[in-house]
Amino acid sequence: MITSEWLYWLIGAFFIAVAVLIVTDTSHAKRLGNAAFWGILGVSFFYGTFVAAKTAPSWVLGFAVLVMVALAGLGFTGTTSRTRVASIPGAGTGAETGPAEPIAAATKPSASTSVLATTSPDERAAFATRFGNKLFIPALVVPVVAVLVATLGPLVSIGGAPLLAEGSATLTGLGIGSVLAVVVAVFVLRPPRIATPIREGGRLLQAIGWAALLPQMLSTLGIVFTQAGVGDAVGTIIKSILPGGSLIAAVVVYCLGMALFTIIMGNAFAAFPIMTAAIGWPVLVQGFDGNPAAIFAIGMLAGFCGTLVTPMAANFNLVPAALLEMRDKYGPIKAQIPTAAILLVVNMGVMYLVAF
Repeated sequence: MITSEWLYWLIGAFFIAVAVLIVTDTSHAKRLGNAAFWGILGVSFFYGTFVAAKTAPSWVLGFAVLVMVALAGLGFTGTTSRTRVASIPGAGTGAETGPAEPIAAATKPSASTSVLATTSPDERAAFATRFGNKLFIPALVVPVVAVLVATLGPLVSIGGAPLLAEGSATLTGLGIGSVLAVVVAVFVLRPPRIATPIREGGRLLQAIGWAALLPQMLSTLGIVFTQAGVGDAVGTIIKSILPGGSLIAAVVVYCLGMALFTIIMGNAFAAFPIMTAAIGWPVLVQGFDGNPAAIFAIGMLAGFCGTLVTPMAANFNLVPAALLEMRDKYGPIKAQIPTAAILLVVNMGVMYLVAF
């Protein structure tokens, strides 16, 4: 029976490989901090298997997280592929953290150049013209394979036992799709070195910085908030100030609360159980006899309005700014504020009109 542990180990191995490449790059101004950050993260993926099996203490992972926070917070991490370091999360300010110009992929790095060297902007433009729509083939492999494995995997059995462990089909599909996408990319694009995917992955990781881990950390925060009974506490406070019998007030508080908690937690899925336990179910569904499907679906959309305006949603807002080398890393958020405000009001009106 195949479980999802192999994927966690593969991810951990990738992070460790990136850490090794960084620590051997003598030209990197922050190589020790970067190597420690990604190396600790990689080892944590292996160690987590034993924590889940209850054969190793979990406090070690907690200590590892604190060390990583210290490394990122004190500016020991950064990037090797940018010169506009002030706009890169975690890169610090003042001095360059790598070579002033990208190094062509076809040029073999010397001892004084970055091991995470990449192609120049002109070379990338030439490759885009040369390959055209073929560049999308590796990206499309991931969702296609993931859907196929998640759909058909649970139906396959060997000797009467299911091939995939229960609940592992989606992660297994995502992992297989990602590995195949790398293979297809190497076959189609023919990079100059077989290690190019790891080098490019390391370059992107350093460009994104600590923000790459926010989704994982925030999902954990949502679980902690739920287990701590934050939803019940918020519900008690809201019920004490909410005007009795006012449907519009309840709708506004629910939608606004979804947006605000999403801004705080960076994830509407983490905010959903809190606000639903506080007001969605007891007030809107039970109190006003609302349609649960409509209320909760529109409530999630209201939460996504908060996603548009928070740096905590790093994968939506900070990561694109880093990858596009925007001078203002909060540029996407500033551009999305008007849209988020309008959509939030529209969601309130739609919920009020169609859910009751």
